[in-house]
Amino acid sequence: MNKEKLLTLIKAPYVTEKSTAAGSLNQVVFKVDRSASKLEIKKSVEKLFDVEVDSVTTLIQKGKIKRNRYGLYKRSDYKKAYVSLKEGSEIEFEGIN
Repeated sequence: MNKEKLLTLIKAPYVTEKSTAAGSLNQVVFKVDRSASKLEIKKSVEKLFDVEVDSVTTLIQKGKIKRNRYGLYKRSDYKKAYVSLKEGSEIEFEGIN
């Protein structure tokens, strides 16, 4: 597996009320590339954040249809990954408001 691909799979942390509540279960939520597999996501998180990953659960979030004064448009679909960390591992995102 290419090192450059591992570094570009994870796009951003996904911070919402629900994903923050998942933190009590020792889980972190990320937006990832649509073509990423669970194994690639696991290796990427372990390499980027230097933690041990227990499991990865993924889902594809369908984009909503929204309306503005110019008409209807559709937001793009994206993939989310719920990453369960092993005991003693922790990821802290500093500077996120």
